[in-house]
Formats: sequence, C-alpha cells, structure tokens
Amino acid sequence: MNWETYTKQFKDYLEIESGLSENSVSAYLRDINKLQRFCLSLNPPLLPKQTNTKILKLFIQSISELGLSAHSQARILSGVKSFYKFLLLEEVIDDDPSDTIEGPKLGRKLPDTLSFHEIEKLLNSIDLTHQNGHRNRAMIEILYSSGLRVSELINLQLNNIYWDIQFFRIIGKGNKERLVPFGKDALKYLKIYVEELRVHLKIKDEFRDFVFLNTRGKAISRVYVFLMIKELAQSIGLNKKISPHTFRHSFATHLIEGGADLRAVQEMLGHESITTTEIYTHLDRDYLKQVMKEFHPRS
Repeated sequence: MNWETYTKQFKDYLEIESGLSENSVSAYLRDINKLQRFCLSLNPPLLPKQTNTKILKLFIQSISELGLSAHSQARILSGVKSFYKFLLLEEVIDDDPSDTIEGPKLGRKLPDTLSFHEIEKLLNSIDLTHQNGHRNRAMIEILYSSGLRVSELINLQLNNIYWDIQFFRIIGKGNKERLVPFGKDALKYLKIYVEELRVHLKIKDEFRDFVFLNTRGKAISRVYVFLMIKELAQSIGLNKKISPHTFRHSFATHLIEGGADLRAVQEMLGHESITTTEIYTHLDRDYLKQVMKEFHPRS
C-alpha cells in the first residue's frame, strides 16, 4: 500500500479510536505529510514500512535545518511517533523505528498572563450598546471565570448550563466530561445575552442548541473570538500579544496565587496530568519572589 492509503487509515484511527479533535487530527496529518515528502524525495523513494531509525533521524535533521523551533520539531516528532505506533498496532511493521528517537530538549515556557487590572480594563472597554456587546462580554467573562478552552466556549450548549448552581458541563479533549463553575459576573452577562438578546435572532436549525451565535444565527467561530480579543487589546493600548488561551492561563495563575489547591485547578482546567497544571506554580513562585524582593527588609 502507498502513503495515501496508510495516511487515510491513520486519519480514521485518530478520529474514531483516539477521539482527537479535528484540529489535532489535521496537525498530525500535516506532520505525516512532511515525512511522506521527505521519504519520496529519497533515491529510491521509501514507503512507510521501508523506513528505519536512520531514515527518521535524517528526517528530523532535515526539519531542524529548516530553522523550525524546538517546540515545532518536538510536535512533528510526536506526530511521527503516533503514526508508527499505529502501523505497529495494525501489524504493518514489526518494530517501531521511531521508538529510540529523542526530540530536542525543551525549556518550559511560562504562559503569558494578564493582571486582574488588565482584565478589568479589557472587560470595561466592551461597548454594551453594540448589538454584540453583551454576548462578547459574556464570552470573556466565561473565559476568565471558568478557564475554558476557546473550542469549549464556542461549542457550549444551552442544555449544559446549570443556572441554579452556576456550573457548566463541558465535553473537553478526548470527549472527557467535567463540571466547571462560573462566576456571578459571567452569570449576569450570560443571562442578559440568552434571555434578552439571543431570543431575537433567526437561528439556523442545526445551531439551536449552541449558546453563542453570530448575527446570521450560526455558531461563533474560533477565529472571531481571536479577532475580537485582539481588537479589544488594541483599543486599550495593551502591549501584549493575547489570545483566548491567555484568559485560561490567567484564570489558573490567579487561582494558584490566591492559594487554590492544585488538584482543584487541574479538575477545572481538564488537565489529564497534574504535571501540566504545575506549570502555573512556576508563575506563583515568581510572584512570591517578587513579593519578597519588594517587601522583605533583608531581601
């Protein structure tokens, strides 16, 4: 079988058996496409089951020479390793040639965050007289008060809002379900949007259950959320590159700085491993160091 056949089978495996999101599947397939082009450029061209560890190391070297960052190289290698694990599972190959290949050493990059004052300025800059003002305010209040991923925000369903106890039922990565609380300000603006504004939209049948809709009655896109946040940042002269994920980072950081239990934050963020959540303790340590430096008489 050729590369296209194996890639199609791998795509089905990722979607059906691994339950990955559309974006994750697309990223994996782009990585395998890079490997395919490299292997077919060799003399003679190689099929997946003809590759070996030496060939894969040459491939990794080739993407390194393109000037890709260590994080990009590591992501591509992760996709390649998943592909060969799939081929091993399907008994296309007897041994995994990627098993002994190590990726580049990665320094742990601390995520960008916003201060509470900066978040307040962003929220207050939203024009509530605009037809989308309350909707946009509700979206950002939710991103900050619940730490949702942008994909979870735009796919939020009406029947997954528990108004009385202020919780969302979220279906996150890998179709994993969790309950996430939301704050009183998020509740206020969400109620105004849903009960007073959303009801006047002409909603397309397939989007009736989606909470956040555009003016055409369809679900909000992730691109819109990115652009809306970028415009708000520009409007207040915020000299930071921010995205919807910045509010998720800020949510976690502010909780931990305030003394929240790491396990509770892990549960709310939907992290499978607590080591992923622990990145925010580094930010907390930096904060504590700064406090000591500023206020301790012998610092």
